[in-house]
Amino acid sequence: MKLKKRKINYATIFFICWFAFLVFLIDGVLKFQTLVDYFGSYALVEVALLLLVILPTWAVYKFTKEK
Repeated sequence: MKLKKRKINYATIFFICWFAFLVFLIDGVLKFQTLVDYFGSYALVEVALLLLVILPTWAVYKFTKEK
């Protein structure tokens, strides 16, 4: 599989923006400890947050059209 520079650029920009938004949302608005208390597991919350960043970034890379 050959990596395409344009697709990587779009995925990187999306990753940075999405990650910054989630950090603001989780640390600023929802409070991380509140999520841990609600779900009862630190590991579960961490894995869910990682998947919320990795899966959409992968989808942006996968579905970006290369000219």
